[in-house]
Amino acid sequence: MFPMERIHSSRYYTFYQSDTERCFYIDFGHKLVRFTFCELLSLRQKVWAIDIESHFDDEVNPHGLEILSLCNKEHLFILNTLEVLDLKDLLTGAFFMLDIAAQHPVLASKA
Repeated sequence: MFPMERIHSSRYYTFYQSDTERCFYIDFGHKLVRFTFCELLSLRQKVWAIDIESHFDDEVNPHGLEILSLCNKEHLFILNTLEVLDLKDLLTGAFFMLDIAAQHPVLASKA
């Protein structure tokens, strides 16, 4: 595996970038998943489309779980409410850091 730089961490997850491989990784605790930028955008879209309010409605989502398939159904995750919220936090922070690095390349090369 090539060297990776930690971009952002949350309670359950860690987001990495590999400049050598030109890809990203998310450590889900029990599994490290590789993402292209397009797959990462797709993940962000899927996660932000999750209706958190339904996790508190017993008629809509009695168990408070979310099934998330990633990378053309290569990976399947079952997340509880806290894990979904934490994944949203991770992606928000990671994209914020990537945006800062893109706007200030000098900062990215020193980090």
